[in-house]
Amino acid sequence: MATQSMPHGDSAGTILGHPKGLFVLFFAEMWERFSYYGMRALLIFYLVQHWLFSDSQASIIYGAYTALVYIAPVVGGYLADRYLGQRKAVLFGAVLLTLGHFFMAFEGDGGQSSVIINVFWLALALIIVGSGFLKANISVMVGQLYPRTDIRRDPAYTIFYMGINLGAALGSLICGYLGMHPDYGWSYGFGAAGIGMLLGLVVFVWGKPLLLGRGEPKEPAKLKQRRAGLNLEWWTYIAGLAMVALCWLAIQYQDLVGWVLAIFGLGLVAYVVFIAIKRLASEDRDRIFAALFLIFVSIVFWALFEQAGSSLNLFTDRHVDRSFFGIEPTAAQFQSLNAIYIVLLAPIFAIVWTWLGRRGWEPSTPMKFGLAVIQVGLGFLVLVWGAQAAGVQNATPVLFIFLIYLLHTTGELCLSPVGLSAMNRLSPVHMASLIMGTWFFASATGNFAAGLIASATGGENVGEEAGREVVLGVYETVGLYAVGIGIVVMVISPLVKRLMHLDTLADDTVDDDLLGGEEVGEPQAAGIHPATRQRD
Repeated sequence: MATQSMPHGDSAGTILGHPKGLFVLFFAEMWERFSYYGMRALLIFYLVQHWLFSDSQASIIYGAYTALVYIAPVVGGYLADRYLGQRKAVLFGAVLLTLGHFFMAFEGDGGQSSVIINVFWLALALIIVGSGFLKANISVMVGQLYPRTDIRRDPAYTIFYMGINLGAALGSLICGYLGMHPDYGWSYGFGAAGIGMLLGLVVFVWGKPLLLGRGEPKEPAKLKQRRAGLNLEWWTYIAGLAMVALCWLAIQYQDLVGWVLAIFGLGLVAYVVFIAIKRLASEDRDRIFAALFLIFVSIVFWALFEQAGSSLNLFTDRHVDRSFFGIEPTAAQFQSLNAIYIVLLAPIFAIVWTWLGRRGWEPSTPMKFGLAVIQVGLGFLVLVWGAQAAGVQNATPVLFIFLIYLLHTTGELCLSPVGLSAMNRLSPVHMASLIMGTWFFASATGNFAAGLIASATGGENVGEEAGREVVLGVYETVGLYAVGIGIVVMVISPLVKRLMHLDTLADDTVDDDLLGGEEVGEPQAAGIHPATRQRD
């Protein structure tokens, strides 16, 4: 369906100078992120305390889960682009997510022998696939509300991403409180996440008229074609349910996820290199090699950054004095810090990058990546120093939890939005989707690697002080390695910058710039198949 044939995005009225449809998407995504991050804040504790997995087992399950969450949007985005359209894909994803979050509220008696654990695996699978259909497509619909040349598009994404982080912060605070408070418990925490997702679904269905036909299938007649008694639309939904079955299996056999990532990851990189060498001119080939370098650096970053939901969450629960100003939040509530810091710091980073850019002082993309990896490493070293200064026999002051999240967030702001923009700039038009897919596949790999690193911190059977020493030893090691890797990246960044050939970079078309690529949201906030905007 061509955008030109649709009514203008403002036709249904405006709020704060933006189409009302933007706020439908804002609240739908806010509640979806509320549910996702509320559940994520509790997951590692649920695995360890209720289902009685060891720290190591739970960390690997957590890593496999988050890796699958980042792989699923590749399929969800493809099915939406090819068949369903974004609106129906988002609706299908929201239904799966609502079911998944409510299934999480069924606790059973706990322990791995409980038959209810199969409901838990099903809940995770539904959330994985639901995220794949929703997250890959809802951000695309934001751009579809505006003409290509509309100057409101970037501010619209800023508003949208603030909704993402508002939902993430509220979800961690509310679900993290209910799930870990002795007067409530798991069913309340996960139930609250389910209610949040249901609210998101209601908002999206209610607000359909305000979207003015955005996100509808490109070929509606094609969806009605019948095969074996069902039309193509229903076969697409059945494919989604088949994905749920695969994820139900994969989340229980985490080695399977690792092998899939390894085999497909190596194959994907080999294919990209082959295309670059055989089919591209020298400058385009160099840019692809620069993009691959940045992709590999991002794996290191996400492997450490994603300790937040697993090993760092457990450390905060067991070894930190969490009280301050007369209150003592649950460990899960500290998961809100990243989103809160993003809301506070994103405007500052945008202003600073612009100010430096106007004076020719802005660091290059590979330099920013090096700074990001150094900061994520320094976060761990600061926590180790704080714990050692307090004494192994004493609880670590909560100040150092605030500091590690601060350093990790500033690192994220140097890498996540910068990486999205770089992938789009460095890719020839005919390889843009391939390179973006490789970027997100690397994010999934980083999340799985995060689970492996977190599993090394498992010291639950050696006593509290010895367990703390195990965690701090791992954190010191990864922190030092990260700082070292970051320094190496910074040293060789001039070489990588030369491979980017920025002086000869020209548009293949006038409208291939990634919408939202320069904005700051959660990691990978721009989705898998973002729309494009016209360059100046």
